[in-house]
Amino acid sequence: MPSNRINDRWIQKDRKFIWHPFTKIKEAKKFPPILIERASGIQLFDQDGKSYYDTISSWWCNLHGHNHPEIKNAIKAQLDRLEHVLFAGFTHKPAIMLAEKLISLAPGKLSKVFFSDNGSTAVEIALKMSFQYWQNTGEVKKKRFVSLEDAYHGDTVGTMSVSGVDLFNRVFSPLFFPSFKVPSPYCFRCPMKKKRKNCRIDCIRPLEKLLETKAQEISAIILEPLLMGSGGMIIYPKEYLAKVGKLAKRFKVHLILDEVATGFGRTGKMFACEHVPGVEPDFLCISKGITGGYMAFAATLTTEKIFRAFDIFYHGHTYTANPLACAAALASLRVFQKEQTLKKINKFIPYFHRELEKFRSLPQVADVRYIGLIAVFELKGQGQLAQKVYKQGLKQGLLLRPLGNITYFFLPLCVKKQELDTILKKTYAIIARI
Repeated sequence: MPSNRINDRWIQKDRKFIWHPFTKIKEAKKFPPILIERASGIQLFDQDGKSYYDTISSWWCNLHGHNHPEIKNAIKAQLDRLEHVLFAGFTHKPAIMLAEKLISLAPGKLSKVFFSDNGSTAVEIALKMSFQYWQNTGEVKKKRFVSLEDAYHGDTVGTMSVSGVDLFNRVFSPLFFPSFKVPSPYCFRCPMKKKRKNCRIDCIRPLEKLLETKAQEISAIILEPLLMGSGGMIIYPKEYLAKVGKLAKRFKVHLILDEVATGFGRTGKMFACEHVPGVEPDFLCISKGITGGYMAFAATLTTEKIFRAFDIFYHGHTYTANPLACAAALASLRVFQKEQTLKKINKFIPYFHRELEKFRSLPQVADVRYIGLIAVFELKGQGQLAQKVYKQGLKQGLLLRPLGNITYFFLPLCVKKQELDTILKKTYAIIARI
């Protein structure tokens, strides 16, 4: 850490006025934040000109790299026409075009888009819509939700109620509404004490048993498809998601898929649930990468059947369907088409995964898992090693923010093979030395 950073006048002002998220206050005194001046591609540059590979896409939202001209120009052009207007009783073309485009890309029978401004809100909206649907249609007992024990769906009270990460929300638990929790399909720490090679997805049984006895009380099942993000970067089998989809239909409960982190190409497909044909969500929650990482934005997609059960939905936000954010999202989707983003990344995803297997030889690594351009190294211990990897990574020009005892990559989709090789080589060397 540069010794002069603590004395920098900008950092002093930061410490005086700003409260940073997910940051230990005492730790921040010893290790103040890095002041980023500019960014380009997958690199960030601090006030001293030092560069850092943005290996976690600036909290999982940057897709096409920083300072992409297509998205910047779209925001600038929209700014000259309309920066914002209320979205109750009014509309605008960017929102209409974006809704149409999202529906064309969405899986299953999704046909309606409700815009908001962050991932927690997108999920909260799905919970409220699901609840009100059953109330509107006379199924008034269906008030509960089912989620996974290691789930993380956001920081609002509703989303914390269907999450299960004690680290993030234990202190707020008196505020939660009651929900059902079932074991997570965490293969490395299998709740059924099975090995993946000989299991029959037995971890689905607790959910099935719950639905057999409580389905009449349950409004929806909510889960992140294939990758549970902040709950431990748990990558689980496709068969589990397929079984959940079938159970939701069988027992007449809604299926809410939280694709806030997994949407927009992260897993090699536009949406993670596309890896499992036949899974049809009643609600799809998206945010983070929706604008390519340029504007705060989110959306909740649902079906015509659910929409038609409503006269009015009492929910909204000042910045719902903000035109600048809509323009950025449309531009990001154009980049997918123009640059053939999914086709490009799928060419070297197999190479990336082969290279990741080399990390299994490191004695500090307990498990390696991956999907698309996401990679997870579960380290031994209680998080001390991951913190050391983070600090060494900064010295080596890598942003490797830890998640408990986990070091991970959430790579921008624009990463080039040479950049990928550099990131892999440096990360391997850092973990090996610790």
